[in-house]
Amino acid sequence: MSIRHDGLSVEWLGYATVRIETADGVVVYLDPGRYGVLTGEWSGQSRAAEAAHPAPVDYHARDGDVVCVTHNHHYDPDGIERVASEDATVVVFEGVDATSIDRDVVQPEELPYEVVRVTADDHRAISTGDETVDLWTVEAYNDPEGPYARPDGSVVHPRGQGCGFLLSLDGTTVFWPGDSDALDAYSRLEVSLFLANISGSVCTDRHDAADLAEALDPDLVLPVHYNTLDFLEADSAAFVTDVAKRGIPVVLDED
Repeated sequence: MSIRHDGLSVEWLGYATVRIETADGVVVYLDPGRYGVLTGEWSGQSRAAEAAHPAPVDYHARDGDVVCVTHNHHYDPDGIERVASEDATVVVFEGVDATSIDRDVVQPEELPYEVVRVTADDHRAISTGDETVDLWTVEAYNDPEGPYARPDGSVVHPRGQGCGFLLSLDGTTVFWPGDSDALDAYSRLEVSLFLANISGSVCTDRHDAADLAEALDPDLVLPVHYNTLDFLEADSAAFVTDVAKRGIPVVLDED
C-alpha cells in the first residue's frame, strides 16, 4: 500500500524504510533495510507487526535515485543494493562507520554508487537527470537528561552519531527525523509531510511525536518505524486519534 500527498507517492516498507516517488518518477529511499523488511524473511515480531505488514516480499526494486542513511543502526548495505539504481547517489551521515557496527558490513564508500557524506548541518542538491533533490540535514540524538536516557544517563543515540533529513521534492518538503528525541529545533522547520517515528523506547514515542506534529503543523503526518520488533511496538491507531484531535491531517500506511 502507499499514500498520496501533493503529487508524491509514499510507501512505508517496514522498520525505518520509506520509499518516496515524485510525479516525474524521481525515487528517494530513506534508511532501507534491516530485520528482513526487504528480504522476505521477516514474519513479524509481534501481532501488531504482522497486522501492519503481514506478507513481506523479496524486494529488489533497484529504482532509487537517492538513498539516505541516518545512522549506524539503519545502515544496511544489502538493503541499499536492493533499492538503489545503477546511477544512484547514496547520502550517508558522516558518523556511519562499518568498524563500529557489530554486523558484517562494508564501509559506504565500498558500495558501487556515488556516496556523499553529510554532517548534521548540511545542504546538498542532488542531480537526478533533469530533476534536483534538495536535502538538508538536522541533528538527531537522545538527550542524556531526556525521556529516553537510561538511569545512568547514557543513551542509545548520542549526539553526533546520526542526523535527520529534510527533503524538498517537486516543492514538497518531507521530514524524517531518524532516531531522535523531539528536539526543540525541529519546530522551526517548514514541513509538508512529517514521517513520525512513534516507536518509543529509544526515540520519540507516540505522545512526543504527536506533540512534535502539533509544533510542526504539517499538511500531513505519516507514522513509521514501529512494530517491526517487540521493543518498538506502538499503538498507531491511538497516535492517529491524538494527532487528528489536534486538527492535523494524519494517515496510516498499513495493510
